[in-house]
This record gives sequence, C-alpha cells and structure tokens, in this order.
Amino acid sequence: QVQLVESGGGLVQPGGSLRLSCAASGSIFRINSMGWYRRTPGRERELVATITNGGLSNYGHSVAGRFTISRDNTQNTVYLQMDSLKPEDTAIYYCNANIATSATGWVNYWGQGTQVTVSS
Repeated sequence: QVQLVESGGGLVQPGGSLRLSCAASGSIFRINSMGWYRRTPGRERELVATITNGGLSNYGHSVAGRFTISRDNTQNTVYLQMDSLKPEDTAIYYCNANIATSATGWVNYWGQGTQVTVSS
C-alpha cells in the first residue's frame, strides 16, 4: 500500500509565499515522476509542476517563474515553493507520483489534497 501525504497549505495574503510538501510512504520500489496539480470549482484540473527522478522540471504557464518544484529522493518527498502568490492561485493542490511497488507495475497515485487560499 502506498500513501501520499501533503502538508503546508493554508491562507496567505497576495504576494506572500507558501511551501507545500508531499511524502510518499509504503512498499515503494521506485518513484518516477512526482508533481503537483490543482483544481478550482468549475474548472478542469490544472498542471502546476512536475519533476523527474533526475531533477528535470516542467511548469504550467500560469505559475512559471513564481513557483519552484524540488524533490528529495532519499525521503521520497516532493516540495512546491510558491512565491508571489495571487488570488487566482487559490485552489486545492494535489500531489501526484508515479510509483512502482514490489507487487505492481507503475501506478499513478494521488494525495488527498491541500487547500491554498490567497486572499487579503
């Protein structure tokens, strides 16, 4: 069984910063890509950022230059540093990871989501 546990969401003023964390645990054999997506009511799920196990990153156009994704492979953890936050960044942020266990092939896992609210 694999779990992704997110933390770090909350309320922040426009222009402020937050750092999200997502730790993968369980019978993990190997992790490929990890990333973050977000969803707001009435909108499709949106890519925020992804990062490969080699450290190559990719960003959604609306966050490029403001957000930074990183990962610690020794801790099976991915981070999202969010700076210069805007009200339109308000959403539920979901962690995603492509993970292989000793019993399965590659499976896409999702965290439970963490709320980020940007408001004055």
